[in-house]
Amino acid sequence: MDSDVEIARRARMLPVNAIGEKLGIPADALIPYGHSKAKIAAPYLKALGARPDGDLVLVTAMNPTPAGEGKTTTTVGLGDALTRIGKRAVIALREPSLGPCFGQKGGATGGGYAQVVPMDDINLHFTGDFHAITAAHNLLAAMLDNHIHWGNALGIDVRRIRWRRALDVNDRNLRELVTGMGGPANGVPAQGGFDITVASEVMAILCLADDLADLKARLARIIVAETRERKPVTAGDLKADGAMAVLLKDALLPNLVQTMENTPAIVHLGPFANIAHGCNSVAATRAALKLGDIVVTEAGFGADLGAQKFFDIKCRLAGLKPRMAVLVATIRSMKMNGGVAKGDLGKEDIEALQRGAVNVQRHIENLRGYGLPVIVALNHFTSDTQAEVDTVKRIVGAMGTQAIVCRHWADGGKGAEELAHAVVAQLAKKEDRFAVLYDDALPLLDKIETTAKRIYRASGVSAPAKVTAQLKRWEEAGYGRLPVCIAKTQYSFSTDPTKLGAPEGHVLDIREVRLAAGAGFVVAICGDLMTMPGLPRQPAAELMSVDVDGNIHGLS
Repeated sequence: MDSDVEIARRARMLPVNAIGEKLGIPADALIPYGHSKAKIAAPYLKALGARPDGDLVLVTAMNPTPAGEGKTTTTVGLGDALTRIGKRAVIALREPSLGPCFGQKGGATGGGYAQVVPMDDINLHFTGDFHAITAAHNLLAAMLDNHIHWGNALGIDVRRIRWRRALDVNDRNLRELVTGMGGPANGVPAQGGFDITVASEVMAILCLADDLADLKARLARIIVAETRERKPVTAGDLKADGAMAVLLKDALLPNLVQTMENTPAIVHLGPFANIAHGCNSVAATRAALKLGDIVVTEAGFGADLGAQKFFDIKCRLAGLKPRMAVLVATIRSMKMNGGVAKGDLGKEDIEALQRGAVNVQRHIENLRGYGLPVIVALNHFTSDTQAEVDTVKRIVGAMGTQAIVCRHWADGGKGAEELAHAVVAQLAKKEDRFAVLYDDALPLLDKIETTAKRIYRASGVSAPAKVTAQLKRWEEAGYGRLPVCIAKTQYSFSTDPTKLGAPEGHVLDIREVRLAAGAGFVVAICGDLMTMPGLPRQPAAELMSVDVDGNIHGLS
């Protein structure tokens, strides 16, 4: 069987200008990065504002397992299928992070015959957006330390520095450290650490900024530290926002690429959904909505994280109104949720499938809680039996929706045409009942508790006194109307990654909270989740190489 890389390299890509022509984008509105990638110029993006929006479809998934779900693959397959049946479709995806690429999860360009290309470029350096974010983030850290070194005119309390450093590589040794060691020439010692770039507030700001002016204003609002009197110190106070914007001005522009079937795809930015808000940029989604009749986008990990944050953060702050959701599920993952070991997933097991299907049922209920109709995309594996497929269809059908078998991995867009027709039929109903989960006026802790009870089915929230006190101070400072971003494990509705299926009655344990004043939300870090992942025992990087012709091997 050919690998994803081998399949992707056989793709017959069109020049990026030809992809732009499909959407009516003139050549002079594209900033090319070689022959197959381009950024969409800011003046053209601004001119799109008067156009009507297309329909927004969110692709989300059940909780991830080692068995695989295929959310990005399904997003690409659905976009290609919509194109095949005559619709003007645009796909809006996140950019991959180098952390998973060299760690365990792999790339994020889809798989099989449902991929965005050029696969190698997108999974690695692409157009340099993540490098710009890393540089801007660390420039702010350097200017903060430099300010303290040269006299600390702002009176920053070095015990209350909030701004960590960032790196787009998994490295557990950088989670906690002390900087400035070695005497006065090396600065002032301070406790610090690194987060992975996708967890950076700079990433979140770029994802949510409307334009360059909004980007600059948001960067200036970043809170980096406090004084001894607990007064916030911002990037604007350090005069760092202008230089950061210089580094980020090109990264703000969405990237245009294509699928293997030449469907236009806008791939831009990519915060993780387990530690950040898990969606591509507002600029990319808005552009796609102006350029296409149907926009297929995705949100990271399971619907309890990615979809919830897509709705309650991105849609809330940007005024987006999705029309429906497609929930990706696999029989293999449902059986794993039902207690089957990975090595036994190829065997038919109806009882385990029925037990594990509660995970999919919970996600359907949650998505409907936002007022959205849901279709289940059953991503097909060759080990699936007809009895298992019929079981899933019966369970989903009993909830008043449909499960559609999709074979886009093997057959490309052709394998998802039935799903595409179902999506078009649902959109034709013109239903518009989308609503966010909670009101802006709700106190911050109540927003966290509402999410925990309604989405995770927790019995309540546990937070130490310092966390509740911090949330209260932020409310008093005027941040009480911000949405919340809950950082927790992606593998379970609970904070315990081993509790599969649809657990309920558990407690959401909040370890710490962080204020992302520039991005415009409050982060609650729960359980044992780390904002700097570590590499696995056998990282994917060990299998990677490049041959004398420049071909990359081992990247998946």
